[in-house]
Amino acid sequence: MQYYYGNQMPLRVLDEAEFWKQQEAEHTEVIREALSGLEPEYVQALKEWEQALTKTHQQVVSYVETVNRVGYVYEELQEQVTELVKYCLAESLQFIELCREIAANSAAAKDNPFAKTLLNHIIRESEYFVGIARIILYGNQPV
Repeated sequence: MQYYYGNQMPLRVLDEAEFWKQQEAEHTEVIREALSGLEPEYVQALKEWEQALTKTHQQVVSYVETVNRVGYVYEELQEQVTELVKYCLAESLQFIELCREIAANSAAAKDNPFAKTLLNHIIRESEYFVGIARIILYGNQPV
């Protein structure tokens, strides 16, 4: 992500969150479809995650629309955007943990090289967003 957006940086941050929350929601469906024989508890967990990630995506879209309409970001809105990015970060970390759990414990994934590759790819993509969110939130400070 480039940092030359100046006062448009909150919008750029929200654009990243919007993209990655949509990706993660889609990934829940990809996992369910690609891993035949996935245990019902993981299917259910992924469906619940899809709903949660979709809800977060919708919240991010709402903030994008607000920032676009306002044209600048006042302090209270900046704080709200920061809190939303923190939430998105925590949510992505939890989603990564679910993917790791499926990879380690699901019979549909444990001995399936394709499943492991798919889950590792999805984890890496979510980790990319986690990295972006951490830089935005904490800069070069230790986390």
